[in-house]
Amino acid sequence: MTTLVFGHKTPDTDATCSALIWAWFLNEVRNDPAEAVLLDPCNTEAAFVLAHWGFAMPRVIADVDAGQKVVVVDTNSVAELPPAINSADVTEVIDHHMLQGGLSTKSPIMFTIRPLASTATVMHGLMGDDAAKMPDAIKGLMLSCILSDTLALRSPTTTDTDRDLAVELATSLDLSMADYAAEMFAAKSDISDTTDGELIRFDSKIFDVDDAKLRVSVFETTSPTTVLERKDSIMAAIPAIATDDGVDQVLFFLIDILNEGATLFIPNEAVRAIAQKSFGQEVDSDLLDLPGVVSRKKQIIPALKV
Repeated sequence: MTTLVFGHKTPDTDATCSALIWAWFLNEVRNDPAEAVLLDPCNTEAAFVLAHWGFAMPRVIADVDAGQKVVVVDTNSVAELPPAINSADVTEVIDHHMLQGGLSTKSPIMFTIRPLASTATVMHGLMGDDAAKMPDAIKGLMLSCILSDTLALRSPTTTDTDRDLAVELATSLDLSMADYAAEMFAAKSDISDTTDGELIRFDSKIFDVDDAKLRVSVFETTSPTTVLERKDSIMAAIPAIATDDGVDQVLFFLIDILNEGATLFIPNEAVRAIAQKSFGQEVDSDLLDLPGVVSRKKQIIPALKV
């Protein structure tokens, strides 16, 4: 049986490319037939990366069959996985997020979570000496994952392991990390064909905070003005998304990659109250500037209070 390898819903670059990296590893090193798939269409940055390194877009699946062999990457949250995930045969989980719980497996499995900035970095460590077998295209995917998840090594999630691996990969590929990252971020910043709902869900996760269920969305860009020009329509779209997704509130953070800061959209009084409690600031407008805040994992989620 072919093993399906996939990451979380609304896949970003790390989820998309890590699935392809591990499918390559299973096929070429472990001799275990595998296919990388997606749970939703990937974002514009990930689409750019795939095209740049010569990969076709993986097919999108809505669910998994009972007994289907599966490897889960870049998440361990049941809420971010197919509805029938616990009826599948999950054989391995590779991740770099906090442990969520809820997955059920048919037998003991390999379950790896490491405090690194990118799932791809975790994978490199798991490959050991076999990492030397990676072709340039797989190295390119791995570098892309690291640059995306670390905002080109700017994020506080960046570890020495991530940084050293990025330098090693870029050197091997003979490319400028800064120039390539700029191309990636430019692709991510192109929202000309993106609806407000897609923009809000572009990189989004649901968290239980105190007694509330919150969708916490981030959009990382080198052109924040392009997003701010759509402020009114984005604000108007947020309540419907909260209702459709069954959450209490949607927190939308616009991340300015170059200036290293966030802007939180304040669509209603409930979000205003959350913002004031979480970040210790009076909020007297519909936008809250948060200088230095760039990481949902390290700086936003730990601060949230309802």
